[in-house]
Amino acid sequence: MEDYFKENNGAVISTTFDKYCYVNVRHLPRFFDYKTEITYSKIEKVKNIEDINHPAIREAMKMLNMHEIRLIYEADLPARSGLGTSSSFSVGMLNAFYALKGKYADKKKLANEAIYLERVLCNEVGGWQDQIAASFGGFNRINFKENDYEVLPIIISPERKKRLNDNLLMFFTGFTRFSSDVQKTNNVSGTDEKRARLKHMYELVNEAEQVLVSKSRDIDDFGRLLDITWRLKKGTGAAISTDTIDELYEKGIAAGAMGGKLLGAGGGGFLVFYVQPEKQKAVKEAMKNLMYIPFKFEDGGTRVIHYSPEAYEAIVK
Repeated sequence: MEDYFKENNGAVISTTFDKYCYVNVRHLPRFFDYKTEITYSKIEKVKNIEDINHPAIREAMKMLNMHEIRLIYEADLPARSGLGTSSSFSVGMLNAFYALKGKYADKKKLANEAIYLERVLCNEVGGWQDQIAASFGGFNRINFKENDYEVLPIIISPERKKRLNDNLLMFFTGFTRFSSDVQKTNNVSGTDEKRARLKHMYELVNEAEQVLVSKSRDIDDFGRLLDITWRLKKGTGAAISTDTIDELYEKGIAAGAMGGKLLGAGGGGFLVFYVQPEKQKAVKEAMKNLMYIPFKFEDGGTRVIHYSPEAYEAIVK
């Protein structure tokens, strides 16, 4: 969160995984009585960019001077679920816009512009980590300081990384929410106790990284740290968890999970548990009323998977 790390520094351990969003952009043929067509959970057909209801699409088109386009958005995961879907969309959309213009934008440029789009132009409250993760991809430590950040790949053996992946189980709670709404309720300026919790969470990033990279450390310690950080995070805001989520979490722990957390800002979305292989059947049984989502870590960030140059000339008025 910007208002915290500008004063205190910040860090996260972040990974991308094999669930995607797809943004297809092309110029709209001039046969229609509208100039822009957008398909997401709704369909918008407008003559003027200002009439677009979707704030991120409207502001991104204005920012990059896009005109007469057809945009189609699809995703493997539901929106507002805590897995960075909105930021993945923003990064992918900007990447597609640059490609349509025949221009290349590097990963940092895409991340920076997605942060600016969401946090400034759309005035959405939230952190910076999702945009950076979606742009850079991979298993990283991201450090935040003042107005900048650095992305440092975590060097972990393939075997250890696979073991970590195999020990993580993810379940969909069925609840979705706007991250921005949760963050407004839980803004980080607050009590000394809240800031002490945030400082402790920040310090635990170093320990978690050591667990991952050091062969002498037990990888199960990562699960224990997840439990500690989740209990710390819950204490930083009333909207982060709910009685139902707390009940589900404790049910997973009772069934054998070593730790876990609710992904994202809080309030709903996906629960992830760290579970040793011999306990996984019991945890899955305890979570049988939730949808189980298998996943694998993935190293790629945003990328153009198909590009066909289009001849386009703007109408000169």
